[in-house]
Amino acid sequence: MSQSRVAPKRRLLTSALLLAFASPVLAQDAAGNQADAPEPQATDLDTIVVTGIRGSLQSSMNLKRDAAGIVDGIVAEDIGKFPDTNLAESLQRISGVSIDRSMGEGSKVTVRGVGPDFNLVLLNGRQMPASSIEATNASNSRAFDFANLASEAIAGVEVYKTSRASSSTGGIGATINIKTTRPLESGPIANFGIKGVHDTSAGNLPGVMKGDSWTGEYSGIFSRTFADERFGIALTGSYQDRDLGYNEGGAAGGWYGCPRWCDPMSNPDLNGNATNPPGADDVYSLPQNMLYALNSVQRKRTNAQAVMQFKATDNITATLDYTYSENRIQHRRHELSTWFNQATSESAWTDGPVAAPTHYTEYAGCYNPGTDQWAASDASNVCPAGFEPRWGDLAMAGALFATKNENKSLGFNVEWAVNDSLSLEFDYHKSSAESGADSPYGSNNVIGTAAFVRGVTSVDFSGDLPILGVMLPPGMTQVPASEMMVTGSSFRDSYMKSNVDQGQVRGRFTFENYSKLDFGVAHTKVRNRTAYNFVQRDDWGGFGGGAADYADDLWIPADMSSYFKSFSNSGSMFGQFFVFDFDKVRDAAIAARGGDDSAYLRPTSYTTDRRTTETSKSAWLQWSTSWGEVRPLNAAFGVRYEKTDVVSQALVPIATGLLWTGSNEFSVQYGAPDFTQLKGDYNYWLPSIDLGWEVTDQIVLRASYGHSIGRPQWNHIQGGQTIDSFAAYEGGTGAQGNPGLKPLEARNFDLSAEWYYGDASYVSIGWFRKDIDNYIGTSSIDLNHPDLHTAVGGAYFNEAVANGCTPSGVDFRNCVRQYIFNNHAGSPGVTVTGTDSNGNLTGTIAGQPGDPAALFRITVPVNQDSNMLRGWEFNIQHMFGNSGFGASANYTIVDSNLTYDNYNLDEQFPLVGLSNSANLVGFYDKGPWQVRAAYNWRDKFLTSTWDSWRPNPLYVADYGQLDLNISYQVNDRLSLHAEAINLTDSTMRVYGRNERQTFMATQTGPRYMLGLRYKFR
Repeated sequence: MSQSRVAPKRRLLTSALLLAFASPVLAQDAAGNQADAPEPQATDLDTIVVTGIRGSLQSSMNLKRDAAGIVDGIVAEDIGKFPDTNLAESLQRISGVSIDRSMGEGSKVTVRGVGPDFNLVLLNGRQMPASSIEATNASNSRAFDFANLASEAIAGVEVYKTSRASSSTGGIGATINIKTTRPLESGPIANFGIKGVHDTSAGNLPGVMKGDSWTGEYSGIFSRTFADERFGIALTGSYQDRDLGYNEGGAAGGWYGCPRWCDPMSNPDLNGNATNPPGADDVYSLPQNMLYALNSVQRKRTNAQAVMQFKATDNITATLDYTYSENRIQHRRHELSTWFNQATSESAWTDGPVAAPTHYTEYAGCYNPGTDQWAASDASNVCPAGFEPRWGDLAMAGALFATKNENKSLGFNVEWAVNDSLSLEFDYHKSSAESGADSPYGSNNVIGTAAFVRGVTSVDFSGDLPILGVMLPPGMTQVPASEMMVTGSSFRDSYMKSNVDQGQVRGRFTFENYSKLDFGVAHTKVRNRTAYNFVQRDDWGGFGGGAADYADDLWIPADMSSYFKSFSNSGSMFGQFFVFDFDKVRDAAIAARGGDDSAYLRPTSYTTDRRTTETSKSAWLQWSTSWGEVRPLNAAFGVRYEKTDVVSQALVPIATGLLWTGSNEFSVQYGAPDFTQLKGDYNYWLPSIDLGWEVTDQIVLRASYGHSIGRPQWNHIQGGQTIDSFAAYEGGTGAQGNPGLKPLEARNFDLSAEWYYGDASYVSIGWFRKDIDNYIGTSSIDLNHPDLHTAVGGAYFNEAVANGCTPSGVDFRNCVRQYIFNNHAGSPGVTVTGTDSNGNLTGTIAGQPGDPAALFRITVPVNQDSNMLRGWEFNIQHMFGNSGFGASANYTIVDSNLTYDNYNLDEQFPLVGLSNSANLVGFYDKGPWQVRAAYNWRDKFLTSTWDSWRPNPLYVADYGQLDLNISYQVNDRLSLHAEAINLTDSTMRVYGRNERQTFMATQTGPRYMLGLRYKFR
């Protein structure tokens, strides 16, 4: 806004509104980059306190209006009361922001089509670490999980959509700053909240899996100043105990893709039993399996923060703060699944060019022991004469996941107003995020169980939830407990820890015309470790005495079809299965193995262990000014220089030798695994320009341009090189990370027009474009491995050539091998093991020192592609006079060429998370009543480029959800609250190349909350 004229009443109102909240939520507070005049002192203003829904929206609007660049935000409705119980779910109300949901709750955010890994999260202006774990591999993600933080201690959230020179780098989509309470700003506070939560999904489970019907949440905030407001302390804390469930079904094993008729075993017209089969040029896929799963989750989340502030003089203020969060999750899961063989089948298909089955049936296997032949049953489960059935497994795995996510941050800050023109600030923090197992079994543990009673098996893929059909053996109407046995198992241990040590010195010099020069330097070190190992037994056909080893009362019968009522077609599925106590069945399996428990414990060490350190040094300048008095043009010009050094280590098997084992077969020999290290570095100049023109007192036009970067995932910059265990005559293959990868670099363009036509009413339209370079792909480089010598071209080899083995001759390679065996058996590296059926000597020939270094083609991630995304953001917020009614709506359109080609079966690198989104909110806020109904919708989007096993796209179908919040202010101190989440009982669905290729359909359920909040003063 203007710096050369007296601030109008609107500016005074804005200041007073923001001062009314626990922590001022102004863009210039954290960044120090806004082109504003000095704010009037609060004592110069009449006290204006506006809380509730209207106050929150009005403060958020003023944040947007007064900011330099494109900034949106959310402000707490009152102390300890954020608009939503989950930060991610609040953020999704902002135009351009979409969320990923996990277990029915918002977890990670996508901004303007840019996925969670490339959005940076700050806490009070400080870069936060992030950690997460995966079920079956080491985590590679940089994404921050908002589910770890409770909203009660949050004063506001700022979303910076345009670049700022003063901000830490890493957010191409946005930089999200979470702000918490500061005692010298908030004044005296003391309140306490309690809430009861009824999650209907926790009851939609078999009895042994059900959670508590009601669980509790507790939170409190205390803030007090002492010594004439020179010393302050603020304490916030919350504890949430939540039981929930979610049920899912689909081809979770992935889809076996086939271009044209590449494999007779996967040909859907193998026996002429296909309706509308794929054409010769179509891409089609068959399901690997069909799976249903019931999930019971118990989550205990603890958050706490302590802040001490000391105003040593009128010009110097010191702040010491500590933030802690812990999220412990116990997760029990039971499955019913069948695995397909792509054998004799019946099927019906959608049209091409990317085809999928609408119905798929596989016949039972039949075996003739006399002729050792296999055949298929007919559609009625009957085998041909002379053949006996070999019933398939009806698998019923049980799983126990136990994880703990822990975040810690210790920070110190000193602000010094040197004089009226110069202010300086020092800030340092040491923060960590750690995720790992919370059980002696490991982080993700599965025990397979099965009854071998499955005959003809079919799946109807025509609806949102695939419907399984199973024929049991003749005369069997129920799956008997006496047929149940333990099969394979997998006990997994995943771990991740990320540390951020960051020091910043920044300052501001204000000139006589109120223009400002912001400057600063920073040193940031990020250390990340991600590790994984597992212990697995592949006894999927059973072991020991089979079903006889297990008592019938271990198995508790249940009906899977009873738990998918949100899908209209669920009643027709085959649902017979058993649940069980994980610990009891584990004990029984150990007993069946003679007391050996080694297969049922977490591994004692890691086989994947990646450790990366990024050290960044940065400096920035930004000049903010304003031209014109009546209709000012506000401007901010900034530049940031950043240099980053990357050192990455990874634990890998060390290749020590190469054996020539057959004419075209070579075997790599390994020693003990060890850490290998690679290094890289990069530096960038990142300019930014923000222009804002106050066309009238109500209309603001903006234009922004800036550069930003987003760093690669951790696996792409891992330090290790792995050499594949088998090689060919021409050479071998391998893979390694690339710490020298450059970050994604975006050139960002923004235009917006905003009309503020009322105290809390406005309309805005914005256009953005991001030109993004350095998208990551893969490339292959050929190198001669210095530690792996090949006998090809070595002394023995050359001697064989000199004695008659001609390269152009027939069977040249065998000629060389036979010469070496006949003339050098027992010599260094030459071992003869026998004679084959043709009379040729067999054995191995090891490369010797002095022999040529073997050639290996190494796959390396590289910066390859450049592309663009663009979009529009539309916002409207309107208050209907003094009626108490109001509404807001926004719609975001995002478009890019970075999409997935469903017809291409090669690995691709599109933009994950790209989608349109919309919000519609209606509310009433007058007197003691506050009511808000909020509907959020997100269009379909690509969530992954891999399914369970191979390069296949996974899309999340469009999703909408309605939430309701009601509160009643009993008196100045007591308020009552009621909330309902997912009133529409919406379900989610993930699918593959074709919408009928359902990977997973998920049902959660509505969640209801009742609570109160009491203010002690």
